[in-house]
Amino acid sequence: QVQLQESGPGLLKPSQTLSLTCTVSGASLTTNGYYWSWVRQPPGKGLEWMGAIGFSGNTYYSPSLKNRTSISRDTSKNHFALQLSSATPEDTAVYYCALGVAGWGQGTLVTVSS
Repeated sequence: QVQLQESGPGLLKPSQTLSLTCTVSGASLTTNGYYWSWVRQPPGKGLEWMGAIGFSGNTYYSPSLKNRTSISRDTSKNHFALQLSSATPEDTAVYYCALGVAGWGQGTLVTVSS
């Protein structure tokens, strides 16, 4: 059973870079056909897919966030990371890492505020 756990700062100031890590257990990042995603949900709004990194290391981004988003991975640690640059209060959300419908992290609240 795959398990995912997000970690990272819960508070940052506008213009800073949001950085989160997702630690994976029960599955390998390099398993053929697996795509590891970041999804967020702002307060009172729906889920927004941000991007993903595939089993081969290819990355995919939401067009609306592409210019500010970077997803990377460390296969030796079996974790993948999200960076979102130039954060604004509109980036305040619960951030999830996920493997499709197979598993989601519990989510971590990130607040962007001065």
